[in-house]
Amino acid sequence: MAKKVDLDQSPGHLLRRATQFAQDLFTKEVGPGGLTARQFAVLVTVERDEGLSQTDLVKQTGIDRSTLADMISRMISRGLLQRKRTASDRRANSVSLTAAGRRALNATMPQAVRAEKMVLDALSPKQREALFEVLGVISNLADDAVDAVNAATGRKTATKKKAAAKKTAAKKTTAKKKTAAKKTTAKKTTAKKAATKKTAAKKKTAAKKKTAAKKRTSRR
Repeated sequence: MAKKVDLDQSPGHLLRRATQFAQDLFTKEVGPGGLTARQFAVLVTVERDEGLSQTDLVKQTGIDRSTLADMISRMISRGLLQRKRTASDRRANSVSLTAAGRRALNATMPQAVRAEKMVLDALSPKQREALFEVLGVISNLADDAVDAVNAATGRKTATKKKAAAKKTAAKKTTAKKKTAAKKTTAKKTTAKKAATKKTAAKKKTAAKKKTAAKKRTSRR
């Protein structure tokens, strides 16, 4: 019989409940229409390191790539962030705060601090220390997982590029062969037409000579 999961001893379940509790406190303090906990985390991270790429933001915030991309687009629409191509890699985007984004961050900071304090006040100093130590270990595991995914994605991208390059090269080779074949066929056709014309000209000349010879014979 398969072993059953005890939710009271399930790290995933307990972490989700703790996260939900912390987010509920944050939302209550900030109020409706304010920043979400994730948006606040993005603004804090960007302020700490202006010009971060979206890839770096994924790693530092722990928000998955597709969700973060959607969040950043919406935050840009709200005027909280601005995005531009990085100087080192024109394919990558760097993100920075706007004046409105900085104001929103500063306005939310006291409320976020109060929400964090509510969580920590329920713990003793030793429990807080133990909590941060355990969460740090789990966070490092998450970073390692992200690095592994990025490395695998990089390998897949490189493989796809190589395959695409081979496919393109094969198409070019095929196109060259077809062009060469067409040229060869055209040359053969031209040569055949020339030979046919030459043969026709010879026959015509021979016929004329034969006709002239008959005329001379009949005159005699």
